[in-house]
Parts: sequence; structure tokens; C-alpha cells
Amino acid sequence: MGNGRKQQILDTAAGLFAERGFHGVSVHDIGTAIGVSGPALYRHFDGKDAILAEMLVDISNRLLDEGGRRVESASTALESLQSLVDWHVDFALTYPSLIVVQEREWANLPEKIQDTVRATQLAYIDLWVTALRTLRPELDVRSARAAAQAAFGLINSTPHSARIGRPAMRDLLTEMAVAALLGRAASGS
Repeated sequence: MGNGRKQQILDTAAGLFAERGFHGVSVHDIGTAIGVSGPALYRHFDGKDAILAEMLVDISNRLLDEGGRRVESASTALESLQSLVDWHVDFALTYPSLIVVQEREWANLPEKIQDTVRATQLAYIDLWVTALRTLRPELDVRSARAAAQAAFGLINSTPHSARIGRPAMRDLLTEMAVAALLGRAASGS
């Protein structure tokens, strides 16, 4: 079992946690779903709590790392914001189970892991805040953070709202999020 197996465990656990809830899934269930014994998972994780912790830390790191790359490669604040929206929409449509787990299982994380995840998430939000405040200087930092988090709420609704097919949902979410962040109606008025 290598890193590929570890990622398989995380991906499988995410699907199971999203479907049945953290407390409704055992290590044995995760092992069975990937075709190994539950105890074999202990080669990679100390237990189910460690799987959840790594899953949510990993989500936050992935969002921040790719968001940072996108901001660095953008040549304008608008391009930066649009690229961040594109990234977050793609992530939400690709990993809806991770969105559900993040939302529903937060309270099952140890406080130290919550602090780590929260710090990483704030760094990710601040990427959005920097671009947004350049485009909308009337927003103070708190208002820009609130706007970014409201856009996340819209985008992260995909596990519950993605009913029109991925390409159409991607276009709709992108249009709505950019319009909301820029403070104008989706029609451009």
C-alpha cells in the first residue's frame, strides 16, 4: 500500500461519511469498500478520527495551494478573482462529498485540527479578499471576507443543487458567484 492507497482511503471515507455520517461508518466499512481488511487501514491512519482530520486538513491545503497558484499566475485582480471562482466551482463539482463532510462533520474534529483547518481556510479566503478589495475598494476586510464566504455558500451548494448537468451547473455557479462578488446582477446591470 502506497500513497495511492492512502488517497483511496480518504476518497472512499469521504463518500461514506457524506452518505452515512461520520458516526455511521466504521473502519471496517471503509476497508470493505476498498477491498482490504479494516485493520489494514491502520498502516496509514491511527483510526477513523485520523482519517477525518487528514481529509479536512487536506481539503483546505488543496484549496489554498491551487488558489495561490492561480492568483500568482493572474495578471489582474479580475482575472485572479475569476480564476479563484473557477477553481472553487471545479472543486465543488468534482468533490461534493468533501463539501458535505466539511459542513457536517466539523464538530467531530479535535480542537487542534479545527484550528489548523480554520487558519488554512482563512489564508484561502484572504486570497479572495485581496482580489475583491482591489476591484471593490469600498469593502473593508470584514465585508470582503463575508462576501467571499457568501460566494462559497453559493458554490458549495452543489451537493444539494447540481441538478442540471455539470457543464450547465458550472456556468451557472460561475456567473452567479462572479456577479455577486462584484456587486452586480448576473445580467450585468
